[in-house]
Amino acid sequence: MELRQLQYTLQIAEERNFSRAADKLHIAQPSLSQQLSKLEQELGVKLFQRNTSTVELTHAGASFIEHARKIMDAVEQLRQEMDDISQLRAGRVVIGSMPITGSHLLPYVLPAFKAAYPDIQITLLEDTSLNLEKLTAGGGTDLSLLSLPLQEPTLTYEPIGEEIIDLAVPPDHRLAALEDKPGGVSLEELKDEPFIVLKKGQGFRKLTIDLCKSAGFEPNVVFESNNIETVQSLVAAGMGITLVPRFIARAKRSELIPVYVPLASSPSRTLVIAYRKGRYLSKAAEAFIDTFKATLAER
Repeated sequence: MELRQLQYTLQIAEERNFSRAADKLHIAQPSLSQQLSKLEQELGVKLFQRNTSTVELTHAGASFIEHARKIMDAVEQLRQEMDDISQLRAGRVVIGSMPITGSHLLPYVLPAFKAAYPDIQITLLEDTSLNLEKLTAGGGTDLSLLSLPLQEPTLTYEPIGEEIIDLAVPPDHRLAALEDKPGGVSLEELKDEPFIVLKKGQGFRKLTIDLCKSAGFEPNVVFESNNIETVQSLVAAGMGITLVPRFIARAKRSELIPVYVPLASSPSRTLVIAYRKGRYLSKAAEAFIDTFKATLAER
């Protein structure tokens, strides 16, 4: 069994198509098929069920892919560690990020990192917090920008900052006049309000629900969206209220701007850089964490 055969098999599993996998691997399709057949003969099992239109994993194939991912991830970690030992300047870091939070923070962090480490390549993957946790646990990212609490027990993290959470209401809402109220609005005052929240699978939705429950009520959810920008637009249009991380609050120059009102309890969420427990962190990854912390502290 050769490492390239593991790589080929992983690519086929990802693409579910031999032609696309061969293109991604930059090899001829017959060579790819030949290598897979050779591997299957060596293992004595079929890894894929082929038909005219798709390629599906067999039971044995699913087990093989799970272990192959771990092996290739271990190989990549070994390469990174050897690069660090030999003090190579070049490197690569795969960063996972929640789309909206990342869009407000990474435009400050990435240029600072690139200026300090011009030879280190950054690959960015954006997904929901739940999917990012799974990706990070499986070695799909080196680091991921997430918020506490984490659901995946195999992850550990480094805190990078606290983010205050504000209440967002329509401009004509009764609470909009309290925008500058000393002490803020209590969460208990929101129990009869219609809430607009993110859909399941996104960490901030759970935080919103948990904060309401801690105030003694279950929020009346009238709309859900995958996008916090859509949530804010619906609030500004008078469809309900929501909670918003302060970093994500819309600039005054934007259209459909909610009114942001501070909350009396000053709730916050902790932003973290998460990675798998026991995973070797390259010097490039450590440098990215340091740059993120420094940039966030400046802002």
